[in-house]
Amino acid sequence: MKLTKNKIIIIVLLILVGWLILSSMFIVNQEQQAVVLRFGQIRKVVTKPGINFKTPFVDNVVKFEKRLMLYDIEPERIITADKKTIVVDTYAIWRINDPKTFMESMRSVQLALTRIDDVVYSNVRDLVAKYTFEEVLSKKREEMLKEITERSSHNLKDFGIEIVDVRVKRTDLPPDISKAVYNRMMAERYSIAAQIRAEGQRESEIIKAEADKKVKIIISEAKKNAEVIKGTADASVITIYADAYNQSPEFFELRRLADIYNSSMENNILLLSPDSPILKFLYEEK
Repeated sequence: MKLTKNKIIIIVLLILVGWLILSSMFIVNQEQQAVVLRFGQIRKVVTKPGINFKTPFVDNVVKFEKRLMLYDIEPERIITADKKTIVVDTYAIWRINDPKTFMESMRSVQLALTRIDDVVYSNVRDLVAKYTFEEVLSKKREEMLKEITERSSHNLKDFGIEIVDVRVKRTDLPPDISKAVYNRMMAERYSIAAQIRAEGQRESEIIKAEADKKVKIIISEAKKNAEVIKGTADASVITIYADAYNQSPEFFELRRLADIYNSSMENNILLLSPDSPILKFLYEEK
């Protein structure tokens, strides 16, 4: 079936109307906000999600994030109150809280990031310079970061930007200073270790001297007791020998002579004279 000229015109018109309607519509998602521009001038700001309309071919729609955004700031060298150079690595959590003001002042997110970098770094540098290195690493850092956040948010308020939070990822010493600090700390630890060893050696010498003193006292007491015991034993031996001698003087005389001759023997040969005293013990008198 051939289309008539009027039908073709109607179809074309319907297509054009549909295209114009679609061109006049734009959708804003829940995480977005939009600014409608006409020849560079702001005509409307849309912050609620849904379908919206604009003038086709005339209006231009620029969309921005409504959610929180994170900007990682490059690490920078900063001098603390105690004249120590540290490298501070920070990041900022921010959002566009006034799309109209943001569009009029910044025009783009990239330009906004440059401005955030300048403002946040400036406040970090100024406030860190008021604290010592130890304070930057202590609980006072929370107080410092809170003040940095408040100052940065105030400075960027006129640009439609809100700084929600500024955090420090890490705080380091520069490599050259870090090595020097490490060497100094190592030297201090070696000095402390040497001092502890010296004190331990001194205590060891004192304990050893006390032990040696006690050993000498114990040995002296033992020798003294041994001499007493030995003297008592010798006295007992003499008494026993005396009693035994009194009971049999001839036996002890024989024993004495035998010991004398035994010590004077050579090659198991003993030469005796006829009148030797020991001979009287070797025969019986008749």
